[in-house]
Amino acid sequence: MSHRVADELGYKDMDNISAASSRYNSENLPYVHKVGVAPKQNLLKEIAGTVKETFFADDPLRQFKDQPRSRKLVLVFQALFPIFEWGRNYSLSKFKGDLIAGLTIASLCIPQDIGYAKLANLDPQYGLYSSFVPPLIYAFMGSSRDIAIGPVAVVSLLLGTLLQNEIDPSENPVDYLRLAFTATFFAGITQFTLGFFRLGFLIDFLSHAAIVGFMAGAAITIALQQLKGLLGIKKFTKKTDIVSVMHSVWSAAHHGWNWETILIGMSFLAFLLVAKYIGKKKKKLFWVPAIAPLISVVLSTFFVYITRADKHGVQIVKHIRRGINPSSLNEIFFSGEYLAKGFRIGVLAGMIALTEAVAIGRTFASMKDYQLDGNKEMVALGTMNVVGSMTSCYVATGSFSRSAVNYMAGCNTAVSNIVMSSVVLLTLELITPLFKYTPNAILASIIISAVISLVDIEAMTLIWKIDKFDFVACMGAFFGVVFSSVEIGLLIAVSISFAKILLQVTRPRTAVLGKIPRTTVYRNILQYPAATKVPGILIVRVDSAIYFSNSNYVKERILRWLADEEEQLKESSRPGVQYLIVEMSRKLSSIFRFPAVTDIDTSGIHAMEELFRSLEKRDVKLVLANPGPVVVDKLHASKFHEMIGEDRIFLTVEDAIVTCAPKMDLEP
Repeated sequence: MSHRVADELGYKDMDNISAASSRYNSENLPYVHKVGVAPKQNLLKEIAGTVKETFFADDPLRQFKDQPRSRKLVLVFQALFPIFEWGRNYSLSKFKGDLIAGLTIASLCIPQDIGYAKLANLDPQYGLYSSFVPPLIYAFMGSSRDIAIGPVAVVSLLLGTLLQNEIDPSENPVDYLRLAFTATFFAGITQFTLGFFRLGFLIDFLSHAAIVGFMAGAAITIALQQLKGLLGIKKFTKKTDIVSVMHSVWSAAHHGWNWETILIGMSFLAFLLVAKYIGKKKKKLFWVPAIAPLISVVLSTFFVYITRADKHGVQIVKHIRRGINPSSLNEIFFSGEYLAKGFRIGVLAGMIALTEAVAIGRTFASMKDYQLDGNKEMVALGTMNVVGSMTSCYVATGSFSRSAVNYMAGCNTAVSNIVMSSVVLLTLELITPLFKYTPNAILASIIISAVISLVDIEAMTLIWKIDKFDFVACMGAFFGVVFSSVEIGLLIAVSISFAKILLQVTRPRTAVLGKIPRTTVYRNILQYPAATKVPGILIVRVDSAIYFSNSNYVKERILRWLADEEEQLKESSRPGVQYLIVEMSRKLSSIFRFPAVTDIDTSGIHAMEELFRSLEKRDVKLVLANPGPVVVDKLHASKFHEMIGEDRIFLTVEDAIVTCAPKMDLEP
């Protein structure tokens, strides 16, 4: 009978049905495993397990098990200050590597810090302050061996833009500076809070694509802002969008540009770019682009001094306050109208700084194959910014360019940050008067050469190839920053990232499965055209948890698959579907599977009940294959297993086919 049905239906793969039918007739069916039901857990244990998996997935307390109280105190101290853990094995050979790396990044950070402070509309010394205290704090509390701490371009631009929207730095510099310290304080509080309460997963809501676009847009904006110093323009727009900046540049073309400034700026910009190219092509010459900014500052300062180019319109730094960081605790707004503004700006700047630092730390940790504790990093970054806000620093974080130089220079531990901080200390105490004649054009050139690498064309191209929706997020963030403002670009980046999450949650993928020839494997028929459908049985896989947000869609999509299948069968005069199997797992191999439907809520159960009733009206039987433990538990709690029947829930699709096909074959 089976072979006659096969001839009539014209299906390619009927061996399975025939064999199953003969096994059924000979009462020699293979053993079919029942789906297991996990033992009922105590409610408190279940809640504790969920909380542990959500916030303590890395089991941070495992090192304290079976330890005496004195040892536990030592472990707590080492957890707070990792330097006392790895410091026990520190050696002279490691110090040599850290010393060279620290001196190298110091030569890079000093000129960059002066430029980044101007980007934040602050006096140059505040950039240097921010590379003195925060790196020291991080060296004791951070867990990354390679990250270099200090001001960075993107956060400086963001902070300067947001602060400028509240207070004009030229009209009210005192309150502007106080608001900067307030924002830094709350940036640190935000970072510390996320780490202490283990909420670091929140920063993952900003997708990689959105970050790539945002960073590229910020780099373009920063570079455009430097045209003021590079061209010697005195009157320049305070807006950051490309239209306003270019209008300001061209309107000053006839009377506002200074040719001496342009000559200095362009000459050293070319020098910096060539040095960067050399370092990129020959990794052993990494020190060339690292020391190039300091060489540029020394040479240009000497040139301006001996030619007195400042008398011919070349704008110079003029004065950098000498001495180490003064206390700024009394400068922070703990009350008044600027408290809320400082909090808002600080949270935003803190999140961006945190995202950048954690991404950099993870990158270098994976390159050196060691574990980085993200929550410890957040606590360390938060602490250093809170302390920094009280010692005249603004928001500091991990710098990718400096961290890359630190890595290539052979750093071994965070001692390289201590070396860098020590050099900055000597600079503040002894060398700052020598920067008086440093031209602003050099600082602009250094910043432009530093931010160019933030425009990652290769990453954008890869994003386009992999995921078009990710590319939309990337470009949305990019154009938002370039054509509007940093805040708008950031808002677009976050909005599109959330939109993608919502789209994936509310519209999960479903697929019709077919049997791969000469196997017992069932796969998506679109991915595997050779896969064949089983006559009279429709197999649909759902690739998501079934929640209130998608339950109706899942039900309707399954019914639509059924309607399409029956329409095709009717056109070819073949019998209709008798069984609909919902596959709830994805198969990695013949042994390993993982749940695709990881969970189901009340709305999902109701949707499955409605699907069952709809199929009953069509004389189609609903079958479930391999539901996960959470799903099985909820199916039993809702009595859905009684509605559908225990004999309709199978461990695998193959078990369901072997069981259902003979029954279907014997039905009249």
